[in-house]
Amino acid sequence: MIKILLPALAFMACTGSNTQTQTSAMINSTHISPDSIPNIYGFSVEKLEGGTISLADFKGKYLLLVNTASECGYTPQYKDLQKLHETHGHQLVVIGFPANNFGSQEPGSNVEISGFCKKNYGVSFPMAAKISVKGQDMAPLYQWLTQKKLNGVMDAEVSWNFNKFLVGKDGRLITKFESSVEPMSEEILSLLK
Repeated sequence: MIKILLPALAFMACTGSNTQTQTSAMINSTHISPDSIPNIYGFSVEKLEGGTISLADFKGKYLLLVNTASECGYTPQYKDLQKLHETHGHQLVVIGFPANNFGSQEPGSNVEISGFCKKNYGVSFPMAAKISVKGQDMAPLYQWLTQKKLNGVMDAEVSWNFNKFLVGKDGRLITKFESSVEPMSEEILSLLK
């Protein structure tokens, strides 16, 4: 059953089909044993500027997945996310996921978000197209990140903009950090071995 689940979720992520009923039905009808927990590599997401980001392309590196917003008090973290990308890119891939779930702090289009990130913070790490990270239209990737029955590690809630999920070199979830944890903090850097 797990072989059916991942391609279906990846397909929905690529096509933008976030039909909650379809996704919930697949997730709820699938029992995943701890020995067969999928890794993140079955997911692909649309890029901010078009095209696709396949997470399988990053096998063997850590992933730091961050839900971002352009009008948040944490928005200056883009600077340190870029620094993290530049200084640790040999072992870590930062991926931004613009989302408008909290305080309507990411109202822009994909084109506007891309321009903002480049102009203000020189962002060159991968950025996904705008998604939802919470609620009825939560993207399949974020369902995986936040549900233990899918990721095999923990249940988590995306509580605000700039929450961070760290995924290991094996594609399995390691932990989640709240918005207040800075990208260049020892809390994150100490886990990159």
